[in-house]
Order: sequence, then structure tokens, then C-alpha cells
Amino acid sequence: MNRSAFRLLSLAVLGLLLTTGCTTKATLEQITDTTSNVTGTTSGAAWWNEDGQLKPDFKAAAFAAINHANLEQDIAAGRGEYLTSMAVLLGVPEDRQSNFFSTAQTGYARMSGGQIQELETWLPFLQNTAVASLR
Repeated sequence: MNRSAFRLLSLAVLGLLLTTGCTTKATLEQITDTTSNVTGTTSGAAWWNEDGQLKPDFKAAAFAAINHANLEQDIAAGRGEYLTSMAVLLGVPEDRQSNFFSTAQTGYARMSGGQIQELETWLPFLQNTAVASLR
């Protein structure tokens, strides 16, 4: 393809992209909105500090939302790296983690009728399990 044809084609593609209204800002807003919906907030800003880091209070919620399938497998097995990471994020001391694992596995077996399948139930289930495992 000669240079003038390539330039004309490039300008045509650029013109199409500009006229579609597709912008980087719109794409980033869609990603942010989707992330906010997954994590259950209406404003993604509440989860992040001014440095762009996830606030400590929301780390467990984000981890549970992002790793839902892996956590489910680990909970069903009563062990695993995702379940261990969740225990750490929830503040379960290392010497109580085995109790957390077995309590989570037992609770999951009782709830396997579908209640825990909803993403919104994961964090409360795990938080309650962490508290129960400390008793």
C-alpha cells in the first residue's frame, strides 16, 4: 500500500473513532462503574484513599468479590491459599485459622442450598465465621 493510501485510510479510521463518541474517559467510567457494582457500592471513591490504594476496611470485601469462585472451592475443601488469605484479611490469628477453616466448611455445607451463591452473602458469611472461630 502506498503512503498516500495509508494516510487516507488512517485518517478515515481516526475519523470513525472520533465520531463514535468512544473516549478513554467513557471507557474508564464504565470499568469503574462495573467494579463499583461488583463490590456493592455506588461510589468507587469510598474504597480508595488519595494515593489510589484500597482502604484497609475494604480489602476483605474486594478480595471476596474478586475471588468468589476460588474461595468457594477452598471453603468446600476446608483449606487453601484463598481461604488462608481471607482469614488474614479478616484478622484471624494464625493459631485460630484451622478453626476458621473448619467452621467455614461446616457453615458452607449447611448453606450449600444456594444462599451463599450470591456475592452479597460472601463477606457477611466469612466475617461471621471469623468471629465464631475466635470463640
